[in-house]
Amino acid sequence: QVQLVESGGGSVQPGGSLRLSCAASGFTFSNYCMAWFRQAPGKARERVARIFSTGTTSYADSVKGRFTISEANALNTLYLQMNSLNTDDTAVYYCAAVPDGGSSYNYWGQGTQVTVS
Repeated sequence: QVQLVESGGGSVQPGGSLRLSCAASGFTFSNYCMAWFRQAPGKARERVARIFSTGTTSYADSVKGRFTISEANALNTLYLQMNSLNTDDTAVYYCAAVPDGGSSYNYWGQGTQVTVS
């Protein structure tokens, strides 16, 4: 059974930092492209960052230079280090997985709330 379980969300003041984690199970983590998405109230879901199985990463312009995505394959865990947070970063953050070369994210976590105020 596939599971993606996010943790690490919470409330923080502007300028602060948080680190999100996503524990994965039930699939071969190292063969997947992993990503973080977020959705704020009334806004479309946005892909924040992704990391391919090769280790290549990409970021949305809105978070570039502030957020860092990483993974620990031995632990089947994905991370998102978020620095210099601002109120626009307030959202529910989700991790998701798609097989390398795939076009649709198959697996999603339940989300973790990040509030910056």
